[in-house]
Amino acid sequence: MSRFVDRVKIDATAGNGGHGCTSVHREKFKPLGGPDGGNGGRGGDVRLVVDPQVHTLLDFHFRPHARATNGQPGQGGNRAGRTGQDLILPVPDGTVVIGDDGEILADLVGEGTEFIAAQGGRGGLGNAALASRARKAPGFALLGEPGEERELVLELKSVADVGLVGFPSAGKSSLVSVLSAAKPKIADYPFTTLAPNLGVVTAGAEVFTVADVPGLIPGASDGRGLGLDFLRHLERCAVLAHVVDCATLEPGRDPVSDIDALEAELAAYQPALVADHSLGDLADRPRIVILNKIDIPDAAELADLVEAEIAERGWPVFRISAVAHLGLSELTYALAEMVREYRSKHAKPVAKRPVIRPRAVDESGFTIVDDPDIEGGFIVRGAQPERWIRQTQFENDEAVGYLADRLNRLGVEAELVKRGAQPGASVTIGAVTFDWEPTTPMGDAVPVTGRGTDVRLERNERIGAAERKLARKARREASDDTELGWGDADDFDDDDAGVDDHAENAVDDEQ
Repeated sequence: MSRFVDRVKIDATAGNGGHGCTSVHREKFKPLGGPDGGNGGRGGDVRLVVDPQVHTLLDFHFRPHARATNGQPGQGGNRAGRTGQDLILPVPDGTVVIGDDGEILADLVGEGTEFIAAQGGRGGLGNAALASRARKAPGFALLGEPGEERELVLELKSVADVGLVGFPSAGKSSLVSVLSAAKPKIADYPFTTLAPNLGVVTAGAEVFTVADVPGLIPGASDGRGLGLDFLRHLERCAVLAHVVDCATLEPGRDPVSDIDALEAELAAYQPALVADHSLGDLADRPRIVILNKIDIPDAAELADLVEAEIAERGWPVFRISAVAHLGLSELTYALAEMVREYRSKHAKPVAKRPVIRPRAVDESGFTIVDDPDIEGGFIVRGAQPERWIRQTQFENDEAVGYLADRLNRLGVEAELVKRGAQPGASVTIGAVTFDWEPTTPMGDAVPVTGRGTDVRLERNERIGAAERKLARKARREASDDTELGWGDADDFDDDDAGVDDHAENAVDDEQ
């Protein structure tokens, strides 16, 4: 037997982008073939698409983890990597996507409506795409971005024209079973219906849907009984029908008090999607009152007593018996008329088109704030800088120099100077923290060096360990030649000792 699941939590993981390729064209009689590394493929997206053939979220209950395929890395010969395949997840009409912080991200109404649950990572550029006048043969490529990972909550809010509300055992499931071909569970005890049942009703040329919502009790808006779990299924209903049990034997209950109790719960419940559907609060929806079980003599007498009082509220009242099939035809056509009136005032929901919002002209693309953990440090936030950090091979000096050029062109260095950053200050971008050096030149005039290196990162005015070692070696050789008596001190030539002026200066500095 199939289960109805209307709330699930899923983990959506998009595919990672493929890395770019670092390659140089090699061919006979072509010593300078140039770079030919291809770009990496884009990672696949995880997409939610409304499918009219899907009616429950049961599949996500058993398989909550959704992962798209990764993009393939680029190859030599200007061959781009294969794009990762998107993962399409069909969802029922009326699914609401909620983020882990409780924010409503999407309301999927209408066949074909689509929402990208997780965005695939971009593929890294190969060195062929990075070539320029300054870097004719780059010795690096960009890494592919990791795919987006998100935890989402999917809620199903039934899309029905008429919602049946009432106390438990009021006869709502029986009414749906006789108005449509639906076969809900029917029994003589409360809370028989544990999940909404949808039925398709035909009245002449009009076709509409009816939702049987599980029984409500006082306090449902605060979570009593099945409470909020199924009150949300009424949010999209255009017409609310009170199904009243006129044959109840419970003390303190009568048709008028039952209606008043349910109306209080509907008024207290605040739909989350009022702005999206313009249906207003549940208390403002059109009403119709159905007095059920009039085939019982006592119930028929009670219906005679309360019918006029209920009609004074301006709501149409119908007396029926779902078991004896009394008054069903009049009720069906009355519901059809109310639904037709609603449809004439509201357009049918269609699939929403994606909205592309260009970036503002004066938007810098990043922000800089003080680092609370490091004194004198700064944190750079922004989609572009953080993406560039993820794409950089930090073991490759040329790639690091290219990153410095991109950050400088974006204006990060100028903004750090305005904020009073000192040389050597700790700057954090994404998951990487480095020491900021403002003296690093930038621009297109990059000195030509070996592939994978950047001469700007090798500049250092301090004497390194290798230079000090050469100076000590030259000093020892000069001392040994003097002890062996190779000529008088006045005739001793520096060139014979193998010591040049640069080495002597280094020795003097060392001392």
